Amino acid sequence: MSLLLIETTTPPATSAPDFLEEIGSVAASSGAEFVEAQVTTEGQVFAIIDPAGGTREAVLQAFGAAGITLSDHADVRLVGADLNEIKAARPAGDYLVEWDIPAGVTMDAYLQRKAEKSPLYANVPEVSFLRTYVREDMVKCLCFYDGDDEAAVRRARAAVDTPVDRLHELATGAQVNS
Repeated sequence: MSLLLIETTTPPATSAPDFLEEIGSVAASSGAEFVEAQVTTEGQVFAIIDPAGGTREAVLQAFGAAGITLSDHADVRLVGADLNEIKAARPAGDYLVEWDIPAGVTMDAYLQRKAEKSPLYANVPEVSFLRTYVREDMVKCLCFYDGDDEAAVRRARAAVDTPVDRLHELATGAQVNS
């Protein structure tokens, strides 16, 4: 089953940790399970929800009923990490890269390319690839990295011959750990 990516922004006068707690509560109220959420330094929120015992529609309705405006939502697939480990640790990472996948690329082609290119990250040891969420509609993927700086993340992307459409620094202390 696919996971659900929701994108929103932290409301003014609300702390990111408090807003992420609210996202987790809303997800639980719909029978879903909060997987993780990351907040950029600009306040953009990328949250992953496992519909689990609920449905995608119930999750979206719960967010609407809670007054949380979503800028986007989509079914996603986790690549490069284990879902249970993500749920247990909720790792943050330093940077998020959004890549708009070119038209015509299939999930199978994406996964094959990812498997072929991933070993090349070793050429940029100051950056660690953490995980990717690929939209099932193949519009874009979200790739999380730990790295020294933006330039290092860009070098890692160049090493695997994959562009950066948007690069976000993640806010520290904004993840939910419960």
